[in-house]
Amino acid sequence: MLLHNLCLYQDKYFIRVNEENDTLFYFFDYDVRTEDKNMQFQHFHTFYELCVMMGPNTRHILEGKPYDMETFDIIGIPPNVLHRSQYPPGDPCKRLIIQFNVPRHVTGLSNEYERLLAIFHQEVPIFRFDAELQKHLFSKLNDIFLLAPKTDSMRNLIIHLKFTEFLTLLFLNQGRNQYTNKSEMTPMEKKIYSVTSYIHAHYSEDLSLDTLAQNFYISSCYLSHQFKDVTGFTLTDYIQMTRVRNIQSLLINTQIPITEAALSCGFASFSQFNRVFQKHIGMSPSQYRKRNQMLNPELVL
Repeated sequence: MLLHNLCLYQDKYFIRVNEENDTLFYFFDYDVRTEDKNMQFQHFHTFYELCVMMGPNTRHILEGKPYDMETFDIIGIPPNVLHRSQYPPGDPCKRLIIQFNVPRHVTGLSNEYERLLAIFHQEVPIFRFDAELQKHLFSKLNDIFLLAPKTDSMRNLIIHLKFTEFLTLLFLNQGRNQYTNKSEMTPMEKKIYSVTSYIHAHYSEDLSLDTLAQNFYISSCYLSHQFKDVTGFTLTDYIQMTRVRNIQSLLINTQIPITEAALSCGFASFSQFNRVFQKHIGMSPSQYRKRNQMLNPELVL
């Protein structure tokens, strides 16, 4: 199926090259999502991710900030950044998720790969291009779509080369990006998302309902009520989950002692941290680290 005469698409179609812990890894996931499949809280990956929305009126939340997206907008998400998608009521929304790792330390090309991946670390890593450039970009993805079923011995290499061409086009045409965030929110929703963004930027500090209410010039009672209505979480649970997600990243990607990780992410005591982590993750921090070290043996010293 060719969507809008631009992008090849097939429900529940996927392409895989290697596994997510490998230096070179690709997973292209063509699927649909509906409002009832909206994820509850923001999550993170240890790899890079591109989301291509193929339906209107979707929203992506990065580190507590909402961004409204149109059909064929492209959002780039670097490793360990908290994010989630929100899909509107009504018909299912088609989307393409591309998860990947690329070998960044290639002799003679390390600087180029670093520059390519820098596009994911922009303040707003969302891209919207004119029809001509969209056609060039999606032709690379369409080539990968058609190549995937083949058993050619060079299949994986060609997928890597085509995707590198795609990233290079994205990098070279950053100046043609037309994206502007026009999130349609009520004044109170804007206020609450300002609070969530603040939490993500200051989760390591002493945060409380009273201090946040004072910072944002709103009564603590009203903030508590509106925060739950907008986010679906109590303010305390949201702060705790943001801290826990960041600690998960530390446990996966570093060898920092667990106690130090807890204190660096804003927990006042180790016993409180253990209790909160167990509540939200369903296992102890040491069990979580051990399980992920088994999946990522290169992280074990």
